[in-house]
Amino acid sequence: MTMEILQFDFMQRALLAALLIGLSAPAVGIYLVQRRLALIGDGMGHVALTGVGIGLLTRSGPVWSALVCTVLGAVVIEFMRAKGRTNSDVALAVMFYGGIAGGVVLLAKAPGSTPANLNSYLFGSITSTTPGDLVVFAVLAAVVLVVTLGMSRLFFTVGADEEYAGAAGLPVLAVNIVLAVMVAVTVVVSMRVVGLLLVSALMIVPVAIAQRLGRSFAGTVAAAMVIGVVVTVGGIFTSYYADTPSGATIVLAAIAVFVLTVAGTALGAALRRPHTEAEDHLHRHGPVCGHASVSHQDHVDYLHDGHRHAPHGAHYDEHYEER
Repeated sequence: MTMEILQFDFMQRALLAALLIGLSAPAVGIYLVQRRLALIGDGMGHVALTGVGIGLLTRSGPVWSALVCTVLGAVVIEFMRAKGRTNSDVALAVMFYGGIAGGVVLLAKAPGSTPANLNSYLFGSITSTTPGDLVVFAVLAAVVLVVTLGMSRLFFTVGADEEYAGAAGLPVLAVNIVLAVMVAVTVVVSMRVVGLLLVSALMIVPVAIAQRLGRSFAGTVAAAMVIGVVVTVGGIFTSYYADTPSGATIVLAAIAVFVLTVAGTALGAALRRPHTEAEDHLHRHGPVCGHASVSHQDHVDYLHDGHRHAPHGAHYDEHYEER
């Protein structure tokens, strides 16, 4: 049945586009989650709709016009945040409403535009990716991956503490603008398959899943990209056989994986052996008590008569070795 799908050119393009999106969207989204700017992708998606409308109205190509508008919008938002003239929430709200309103008006005036065209950009359509679009998306996705992975240390440092990064001499504004531009590019890459209203979910949900699985920042990034590929490609296959919109199917697949991951980690935590209060424990442990210490999660256990004891308020808990 898989070979049957691959016989269709539009499915080949859709799967390649899904692969590009699955890799690039989480690579950018990890830094949005870190900075608590999870909804900025939605703002960029609304601005991109205005670009699509301009492209269709002027017949200059919706992909390039969407890219230009979205990049400009991203730069404006970052300058507004940096200068402090308004807060980021207000800036995002302006981009939200102005972008989608302008896009709807322009699309209504574009020659040959139909409600189906609008829906394909808002929610994605596996049949709308042309060979020319795929080439452009591949180039843009490659740029996103090279920049986000190559500048990962800078993005992480600035996102963790902008004041410290600025005091250390790092170009905070420039780094933030580059990241915002990468978000804009990712939105344009994703609009054909996932849709402008749903692209933010693909930046955020795989990262949220990976955070529960990864033990380091680099591991979380890698896991998020793998999860992104799995849910996008799997969503494309599911949408084909279920005859459902590709964008919504991909997002629902990502959410399903998230729910299963949360349930699995919660069950795993419940099955671990709990700690109990150490009975008749009169000895006070400390750095100079003479008992060996063992690092245990966010505290220290002390080995005492074959047991592992840890201070907890006015008593000591007995911990068990994790398996």
